[in-house]
Amino acid sequence: MYNGILPVYKERGLTSHDVVFKLRKILKTKKVGHTGTLDPEVSGVLPICIGGATKVSDYIMDMGKSYKATVTLGSSTTTEDQTGEILEQTTIAQDEIIAQDIDQILNQFEGTITQIPPMYSSVKVNGKKLYEYARNNEEVERPERQVNIIQIKRTSELRFEDESCHFDILVECGKGTYIRTLATDIGKALAFPAHMSKLTRIQSGGFDLEESLTLNDVAELHEHDTLQEKLFPIEYGLKGLKQILISDEIVKSKILNGQKFYKKEFTEAIDTIVALVDVTDNKVLAIYAPHPEKNDEIKPKKVFN
Repeated sequence: MYNGILPVYKERGLTSHDVVFKLRKILKTKKVGHTGTLDPEVSGVLPICIGGATKVSDYIMDMGKSYKATVTLGSSTTTEDQTGEILEQTTIAQDEIIAQDIDQILNQFEGTITQIPPMYSSVKVNGKKLYEYARNNEEVERPERQVNIIQIKRTSELRFEDESCHFDILVECGKGTYIRTLATDIGKALAFPAHMSKLTRIQSGGFDLEESLTLNDVAELHEHDTLQEKLFPIEYGLKGLKQILISDEIVKSKILNGQKFYKKEFTEAIDTIVALVDVTDNKVLAIYAPHPEKNDEIKPKKVFN
């Protein structure tokens, strides 16, 4: 039985669920889960949790992501990417915009920004996904959300083709960021209709595109009984959490039994979710969080027996 985290390269044309379905067939196990969906037309790294590692998928999703995207100025679409129907279109001449204008606008998007999720997205409003409203041609108010753009920069020259302007950007961001919405908002700031015409996720949850395996790679490694060597341990998926080392055997036993603790029993301050780690082998024992009702206690969220 496999146990660990596997960075997989998702090809364009596949849904994240397709990848999980295919892996379950290849590995002959149902205990497979992904760590955040990628749209079918988006390629890139998709961390997959297998076996006991499925317990940490939420924490991998909370870690940052990086993308390479192409922004197209000159047309906006219903889906905010290249798959949608054109909403607005204009011709952009080569003398209408320069690279410095774009760079200046991109700087304004770094930090915490407000986004309105696209209608064609899985964000829920009143218990129903936005894309369900969109497919029924129903209008609904979309909630604003705060997202964090750690870094955004232009990585190519401007390309003027088909009466449009295209350029590539690198975006490092936090959870919940819609890159296609970012592309349309960049266009609005430049006073042009815009959409995202290509997207690749190059990093997710600490895993890079270069270390990702294709489904064919996974099948071949599984056939030769060498796949386990490519799996990352559960601890790798918890790098974003504060870690507290545990050496006392009695405390370890209590942790593995899922007991609560007083915060004062630990020398480190605990004001957020933490990973309690066995000092002898650096294996995670459990994930604990502050008690929602008792300020002086912590309680287990996940225990790794």
